Amino acid sequence: MTIAIKATNLSKIYGSYNAVNHLDLTVKKGELFGFLGPNGAGKTTTIKMMTGLLEPTTGSIELMGTNIWDAPIEAKRKIAYVPDQPNLYPKLSGIEFLSFISSVFQMPTKKFEQKSVELLDMFGLTARATDLIENYSHGMKQKIALCAAFIHEPQIIFLDEPTVGLDPKSARTLKTTLRRMCDQGTTVFLSTHILEIAEQMCDRVGIIMNGDVIASGTMKELREKEGHVDASLEDIFLELTGGESSKELIEELEQAEKGETK
Repeated sequence: MTIAIKATNLSKIYGSYNAVNHLDLTVKKGELFGFLGPNGAGKTTTIKMMTGLLEPTTGSIELMGTNIWDAPIEAKRKIAYVPDQPNLYPKLSGIEFLSFISSVFQMPTKKFEQKSVELLDMFGLTARATDLIENYSHGMKQKIALCAAFIHEPQIIFLDEPTVGLDPKSARTLKTTLRRMCDQGTTVFLSTHILEIAEQMCDRVGIIMNGDVIASGTMKELREKEGHVDASLEDIFLELTGGESSKELIEELEQAEKGETK
């Protein structure tokens, strides 16, 4: 078994606040790993440390055996990262942006031409490839960011809320593409609030709460651990994070509203 991502004793402390608390986590090569948690739980902070954008207070991160802080350039050649709010170059066209990214990774010209045509077609951007990014909708910006992440065929892809802003067809294209890439050996580390996506797509999930990973495993393992063989990921998530009371309150309010309208 090849380990693609290994976080050891990973922490990020701001003053007296532990955003991430001594996290230990491994993700296997070719695995699609879902990283879940409530707002402020530490998901984005963890991803930023794993991608070298934020220096950890303690601990280490190895990506395909390379420590990202000891050999950052070597490690970053192996990865791609799409944040929940991608920072793009608005005065470049879509194809110019992809060309720029390919030059950073020193892709051969023929390889770039082949991949760019494939990706632009996949996400329905071919007709708008020469338009400036500043004229793209939010969904189109998300799609060109995904194209840029995939173009150099990274070994590990980090995605923070990747389906935000995507139309249903593009979201399905993304899910199908990620599954195929993982089956071919790419590793995907995916953060999402849409638990149905995580349950359908991911090989394993990890749930973080207040900077601590409180559960990790396959759906079968999580169900066995919680003693609910038929539980959905939403049920398990709400039970572990203390959200069950909120769910019950919403259901009570919905029932009350139905009663008022009768």
